[in-house]
Amino acid sequence: MANQKWSLCFISLAFLFITCSSAEFLIQQVTEGRGTEYNRSSSLKANLGVTRVLREERPSSKIVTITSFSVIKDRHEPYESSVFEAAGYKWRLVLYVNGNPKDGGSGHISLYVRIEDTQSLPKGWEVNVDLKLFVHNQKQHKYLTVTDGTVKRFSDAKKEWGYGQLIPLSTFYNTNEGYIVQDTGSFGAEILIVKPAEKQEKVTFISNPPDNVFTWKMLRFSTLEDKFYYSDDFLVGDRYWRLGFNPKGDGGGRPHALPIFLYAQGFKPNAVATNTWGAVNLRLKNQRSANHKQIYSAAWYPIRSGYGVGVNNIILLKDLNDASKGYLVNDAIIFEAEMVKVSVTNIVSA
Repeated sequence: MANQKWSLCFISLAFLFITCSSAEFLIQQVTEGRGTEYNRSSSLKANLGVTRVLREERPSSKIVTITSFSVIKDRHEPYESSVFEAAGYKWRLVLYVNGNPKDGGSGHISLYVRIEDTQSLPKGWEVNVDLKLFVHNQKQHKYLTVTDGTVKRFSDAKKEWGYGQLIPLSTFYNTNEGYIVQDTGSFGAEILIVKPAEKQEKVTFISNPPDNVFTWKMLRFSTLEDKFYYSDDFLVGDRYWRLGFNPKGDGGGRPHALPIFLYAQGFKPNAVATNTWGAVNLRLKNQRSANHKQIYSAAWYPIRSGYGVGVNNIILLKDLNDASKGYLVNDAIIFEAEMVKVSVTNIVSA
């Protein structure tokens, strides 16, 4: 039995020697330019911060397919791909099919991306990249996506980034896994430039902003119809606002109580249109004393106009119509809105 094992070993070595010296292997390189989505993926285990995920979409920057993989499986020098363009720069893939021992790659396949033609870049150049590297799982028709979530900073001092432990050799060569099929394996890269934002959106909350009190007097209250009435628009912060009510009631307060709502309207010219925080004291003024009816309301108002926040029952209609209480005087009522806090959004330098 031992002699048979040695004989098989000798035959295998001889076959490999003949193959390496005479056989040709094909290296097919494909450069893609498609966008990428991540909605269909399944997770594999993470190792030392590196995540590995299977996804269906092909890499968007580069694919290298090597046939007759067994010809080079024992080689230690790297295979360097042709130059390809991605995100406005030129790159190469650098593949160690037997691992890069200088990067802890023993027992693994190692894969890197190297930036090229940097002599044309300005002095002190830096290129920040969100880098993902790939191994094609031909059995599942998916790509093993390898990344660690950190931005790679390419520079004169560091032109090459990647993973020494892209995938274990034991996994790659296991035919049940599906990474090498008919002696063929594929690798890829996705290069997305991370350009620091020059501008940022800054949301500021302003307490007691200028001109923050609006008074609305409604005359001939007893003649008002069963519908919503609205005040004139008033400007506080970067947005216009208005008050609104139905004299016959609204919602759960109908027909026994008087409602009052604050509505967000449009924006002043050149304002940044975003959701707006509005905190307000809504009052029904007592015209004979300081015993006003008041509620506090605070909410995010959406960008669209006409969104109202308030209450259905700032006062019961029986109390309103009681002349001795002082809220309805000479058939008139007075509402007041005190904007105690609003948000203002600006675009500023980051």
